[in-house]
Amino acid sequence: MWQTINQVLEQIDDLVWGVPLMVLILAGGILLTARLGLLQIRRLPLALQWMVKNEENGEGEVTSFGALCTALSATIGTGNIVGVATAIAAGGPGALFWMELAAFLGMATKYAEGLLAVKYRVVDDSSHVLGGPFYYIERGMGANWKWLARIFAFFGVCVGLFGIGTFSQVNGISSAVNHFFDPNQSWTVTIPGIGTYSWTVVIASLILSVCVALVLIGGIKRIANVSQVIVPFMAVVYILLSVALLLCNLSAIPQAAVTIVTGAFNPSAVTGGIVGTMIISMQKGIARGIFSNEAGLGSAPIAAAAAQTKEPVRQGLVSMTGTFIDTIVICTMTGLSIVLTGAWQVEGLTGVAITNYAFNSGLPLPAIVSSFLLMLCLVFFAFTTILGWDYYSERCLEYLTGGNMKVVKAYRWLYIFAVFIGPYMTVKAVWTIADIFNGLMALPNMIALFALSGVVTDETKRFFQKDRVSRLTSLSRHSL
Repeated sequence: MWQTINQVLEQIDDLVWGVPLMVLILAGGILLTARLGLLQIRRLPLALQWMVKNEENGEGEVTSFGALCTALSATIGTGNIVGVATAIAAGGPGALFWMELAAFLGMATKYAEGLLAVKYRVVDDSSHVLGGPFYYIERGMGANWKWLARIFAFFGVCVGLFGIGTFSQVNGISSAVNHFFDPNQSWTVTIPGIGTYSWTVVIASLILSVCVALVLIGGIKRIANVSQVIVPFMAVVYILLSVALLLCNLSAIPQAAVTIVTGAFNPSAVTGGIVGTMIISMQKGIARGIFSNEAGLGSAPIAAAAAQTKEPVRQGLVSMTGTFIDTIVICTMTGLSIVLTGAWQVEGLTGVAITNYAFNSGLPLPAIVSSFLLMLCLVFFAFTTILGWDYYSERCLEYLTGGNMKVVKAYRWLYIFAVFIGPYMTVKAVWTIADIFNGLMALPNMIALFALSGVVTDETKRFFQKDRVSRLTSLSRHSL
């Protein structure tokens, strides 16, 4: 039965993630990059500075850094560890090149999303903030496009419940825990109608469900508070491990880079014919890249809308740093580690096992230590992603139901249940389902970004002209 389901899902995935959607996402990034004058390069230092400097007297529910950490909590997850490995295994080393290119263009896309989210957000009398693609579609493009906003919100709920938010993250956690504690399936239990699983998987799903429930009950502020602690700490730990691996294999990096670039345009030359076309390499790289950094997906602006800020441009720049950290930094390190250690070529390895092999063979540490540290990073990354995507999908549902919080609270428990059953979904089906809903969610958002690119350009020019005048006035006063 699972084989038939997988075949059907793969056909749908190929249709959704065909050439048209890839061209649409890349074209959107190219358009915004051109209209904004390579803003992702010129303004990156300023964006990184503002990333950790909260704006004073801004209107919103959480600090600007808190909003970024909430967004990063949803992006830095299994995509950085498992997704990169899956992309390279399926599309060859060249998939990493397309992932990086999509991320570079995606920085401009993420900037536009953050800007529009703040510009068109709605703040009620109790200071509750609601914003994101559904509002910049409805309020920016006009009421006649409300149907498109609803389509986005519907797929946003589906992505959270069936895609990035639950199944793929929980599956990644349970696989990592099981691979470390019970790799030989020594302690198993048979669940009637479902199958035989290791006790580590069952126990992990129970503990995870309880922890998720305890945090989600507190809403956005508790999610932001947890994310501000876990995300920076685990990101630093993972980056340090990756840097150590790359430094220990410094001489192999140039050849790995050549392999990646060659594989991007001629995959069969690198893979020996296992991956035959550039389109497959592009498809896997771009799809997994969007899964990881979510640029163009329309999720991050939902968190950006809650930021305490008065300037849409400022929050747009802060949002842009999320893609830089997630893909340009973390995914690159993971991909290089997998390619230079040859982990992607080892037969029989899938998902987290590929990255685990890379860390075991590339780090001068006992295998049990490197495996434990990788498992720890994956567990916490995926845990915060689960939290972030509950917030996203709840806001989408809030928009769909006209603010009916009873429905939202009922959905929250359904989300927790999806977390509980996530480990019992097959790995291949999980990632395919996530890909499908990602693509469907990205489509209405990209249409809006094309339509509102002029607004993004005008707001950016206005802000930096105003900023320039302000600095000149300040200098004149000091000179007097």
